[in-house]
Amino acid sequence: MLNMKVVSVALGIWGAFTFVLCVAYGLAVPESLHMHAFLEQVLPGFKWLSWTSFLLGLVESFVYGLYAGVAYVPIHNFLQQRWGGR
Repeated sequence: MLNMKVVSVALGIWGAFTFVLCVAYGLAVPESLHMHAFLEQVLPGFKWLSWTSFLLGLVESFVYGLYAGVAYVPIHNFLQQRWGGR
């Protein structure tokens, strides 16, 4: 059985870390190669790039990760009880 708190926070951290990597990549490569349009579409309120927008994107990415854990863990635990080997 998975622990919802552990999985959710781990996915939240992973989402925030991935966001930071995407922004760093966008700062390191020419504009034609970054994904700022995608980030602006999936993160409400995010605009490329200011400190407040960066912090908003970081928080939103963390929250999306939390949501993924909260949605995934009950499904996994249910299926584990139903079909998992004992």
